Amino acid sequence: MTPLAAARPDDRGGPLPYDERNTVYFTDRGIEELVERRGDEQISVEWLGERLRDFVDLNPEFETPIERFATWLARLDDEDDD
Repeated sequence: MTPLAAARPDDRGGPLPYDERNTVYFTDRGIEELVERRGDEQISVEWLGERLRDFVDLNPEFETPIERFATWLARLDDEDDD
């Protein structure tokens, strides 16, 4: 993952200063918003699968990362069996 500080340009078009003490990954913002807005909800894996399909239908360029994420989630417990 790319740290947010290194990935987002500032108003002048350059990178934001990188500060190792406050490294925030770009995905952390979305994850934090998800937890803040929906952290008390319970969902089914079926519901999640449908939302992932909807997302890929709207954003086909993300098909590979979503496929990898879904496969990772599906096999998460398999690592404990080794």
